[in-house]
Amino acid sequence: MIRFFKVFVFCLLGITACKAQQIQEIKPNIIFIMADDLGWQDVGFMGSKWFETPNLDALAKESLVFTDAYMYPMCSPSRAALLTGKQSFRTGVYNVPVLERGDSEHNIFSRWTVDLKHTMYAQPLKEVGYKSIHIGKWHVVGPNPKEEKNYPFDKHLTQPKNGTLDWLQQHQSAEIQQYYPIGKGFDENVGGTWWGDPARGYDKGYKSESGGYQAPFKNPFIQDKKEDEWLTDRLTNEAISFIKKNKEAPFFINLHYYAPHRPIVPRNEAWLEKFMEKQADTITGQGIRNKVQAAGYASMIASVDENVKRIFDYLDKEGLRENTIVIFTSDNGFNGITSNTNTLRGAKGQVYEGGIRVPAFVNWKGKVDVGISKTPISGMDYFPTFLELGQVKNYKGILDGTSIVPLLKNEKLKERPLFWHLASTYKNPPCSVIRKGDWKLIQFLNSGKVELYNLKEDLKEAENIADKNSNKATELLKELTEWRKVNNVPLPSASVLSY
Repeated sequence: MIRFFKVFVFCLLGITACKAQQIQEIKPNIIFIMADDLGWQDVGFMGSKWFETPNLDALAKESLVFTDAYMYPMCSPSRAALLTGKQSFRTGVYNVPVLERGDSEHNIFSRWTVDLKHTMYAQPLKEVGYKSIHIGKWHVVGPNPKEEKNYPFDKHLTQPKNGTLDWLQQHQSAEIQQYYPIGKGFDENVGGTWWGDPARGYDKGYKSESGGYQAPFKNPFIQDKKEDEWLTDRLTNEAISFIKKNKEAPFFINLHYYAPHRPIVPRNEAWLEKFMEKQADTITGQGIRNKVQAAGYASMIASVDENVKRIFDYLDKEGLRENTIVIFTSDNGFNGITSNTNTLRGAKGQVYEGGIRVPAFVNWKGKVDVGISKTPISGMDYFPTFLELGQVKNYKGILDGTSIVPLLKNEKLKERPLFWHLASTYKNPPCSVIRKGDWKLIQFLNSGKVELYNLKEDLKEAENIADKNSNKATELLKELTEWRKVNNVPLPSASVLSY
């Protein structure tokens, strides 16, 4: 029996080592799928009983699922951090500018446009042979990048009225295209512009019947096609078409769905009616309030679920699954108007878990062990992950994340703190956050007030235990303060803090 056990362990270690070697040797196709405003528990594989995501749930069962995946609490800083691999204080993108509140003394108002000095991950991948496309929401260029030269700003940035295209000619120029996907290393761009939601092409915006989800989309970076019906379908068609054209070489697809971001436009009447009649989930609180909005939102999530399956079906059909790694996630937490989770505190726009924790899984058939990882990961980790997968050896730029490839190889990451820094006000006053192990500390920049939570014991962040656990609060605050000091992280002028 002892001999048999030794042989078994030897074989098991051999299989694990083989998988690790395969990940290191293969330059895979990469598909990064990011939904917009999809909450942590808005999918079945993270506990929803009301929203229906059967295809994502099935894929999660053959993937490595990350229970503690994080982004920034709003789309602009999340996307800037994702694409550059850098913290918000490096790019100056702290918030969605048009939603900021207060004055320039108590806030450092956010940039909208990511400056040209910041490399995005498409560029180094292009240099090692990847063909790439950005599809969908971009939102890291402002409607008027020229007005962002005089930084910091006295007032928060604004945007044109719905339905106006007076910005388009300038944005089609070579000067402004530098800030667009093709200027940042992608070979193609479908749908990416300064828009935060697809309704901006319509004069009535959110009140329009289409909302930009039903054709015509009125997005000047999406060429109309006769067969267009639904935006999420069209974006998926573009992804499949790109795979078809580039399946002989390594490809990278940056598929950033606009859905299920508001405006809420039901995918179809049948799905809307089904969720209107469905009994609410009292555990998560989903489907209890704002029923019409929630049901429409549920139908949009179902459409995302359906379209992700279409991509996997095509990969299977073409025999590409074994050499294609697919990552699925969201850019921030759920919108409180359309969804809910009683498990977490807060929602989109807040630094509590409901605003920053997102669903995520990595699927690579035969290469990544199926399972669940509770290791906290950040949106900034994807850039170095892509570099390692693409065998980019000589990248010299600053990266604030860590490659998660070791986790895909069933290895552990050294424990590290995760940081957030938001220097302007939306739903929370300006603050910095550190999560390390089970502990999370928030410090508000203007007042210096501190909140401490043990997420293992209090995932809902119901009780601030900074006073009860003064030693732990002091330890984490010291580390957070040192991080700001070492990195020269800017603070609002009204802040009581030295650094």
